[in-house]
Amino acid sequence: MKKTLFVSLAVLVAAAGAASAQTTIKINGYGGQDPAIVGDLINRFVKPALAKDKITVVYQPLQGDYNQQLTTLLAANNAGDVFYVPGETLDGYVATGKLLPLNGVVNTTPFIKSLNDAFTRNGKTYAVAKDFNTLTLVYNKDIFDEAKVAYPNDNETWTSFQNKLAAVKKALGNDYYGACLTPDYARMGQYAFAAGWQPFDAKGKTNLLDPAFVSAFNYFTGLGKNKVGVQPSELSQDWSGGCLASGKVAVAIEGNWIVGFLKDNAPNLKYGSALIPKNDKTGKRGNFVFTVGWAINSGTKNKAAAAKVLNILTSPNVQQYVLEQGLAIPSRTSLQSNAFFKKATAGAENSKAVFQGASSGTVRPYYFGTQGPDWIKPINTALAAVLSGQKSSADALKQAQQDMNTLQNR
Repeated sequence: MKKTLFVSLAVLVAAAGAASAQTTIKINGYGGQDPAIVGDLINRFVKPALAKDKITVVYQPLQGDYNQQLTTLLAANNAGDVFYVPGETLDGYVATGKLLPLNGVVNTTPFIKSLNDAFTRNGKTYAVAKDFNTLTLVYNKDIFDEAKVAYPNDNETWTSFQNKLAAVKKALGNDYYGACLTPDYARMGQYAFAAGWQPFDAKGKTNLLDPAFVSAFNYFTGLGKNKVGVQPSELSQDWSGGCLASGKVAVAIEGNWIVGFLKDNAPNLKYGSALIPKNDKTGKRGNFVFTVGWAINSGTKNKAAAAKVLNILTSPNVQQYVLEQGLAIPSRTSLQSNAFFKKATAGAENSKAVFQGASSGTVRPYYFGTQGPDWIKPINTALAAVLSGQKSSADALKQAQQDMNTLQNR
């Protein structure tokens, strides 16, 4: 009798324990301002949705070098169940086997194709984009009005865009410039995509002497001739957003991050936005997608719970909140008809152009391949050398290809 009673009590205790068991999902993300944003999202949307499932979420931001810290945590099997994966460094994490393929785990169909592509390798998708940015032409309306030149529009070609910049410079003189030219692959590369260049061939090699790349390189650096374009450093600025805010430059090529900057630093600036110009020969425009995705740790002991958390973090409600707060552009295709994009404000119009940019023309992720960030250094060095007049385009590209070969043959 005592034995029977003991067994019954043990069963009851075990059942009670199971009923009250909580699953804890740890999330890793960026430091800086992100903890406040993600913490608010978790409190508003994630925790209420998971309460009935007895899933607790803990957010642990990684301060400093995110990639370095996440790599260390993954190697020590101490990373979160769910974490950010930057699109440009995806391959390094895929190679470790620490990312759970999401095929059959998460439905990626509702998300923009170019964003899914950014996180897909060999048919396996390793993350879902939480948000993204692309590049747009952000222009100063007052400068174009004063120069009596039509605003840039979504139908510009390389030639028509260049002609408008030159006309602005001719009309307004030495104190003004057509465009800000940052010597950076992140601002030039989209022209190469439009011309038909692919960053990597089937063997993972990069050809900077490809005619398509050369034509884009020459177009971009050619905007610097006759001071139609200006480097940020020449205006004591460190990026093209600063150039535009100075009131001396007609156009900056930037993403939606410029909206908040202009609001704080040039609140009276009247600006508009247009899509990146099309290549005259191909008829296509190019663009980057700058994106960060949510991934699941392949070593998690709570795959189902982690998938639930990921789905909530990328849900329509969360993305609507992110959009309305002006924090980023959501990654769901269905949000293209969102009322926010129809607002007649400069910020909303830029957001719309950024959203459209992800699906217009040849769009590729901002991505470095297996070499990591060192991959862009030969390109940036060549751009700086030509824009500063230190080298000819031919010599700069020849040196850049030699440096790229050295890097990729290590």
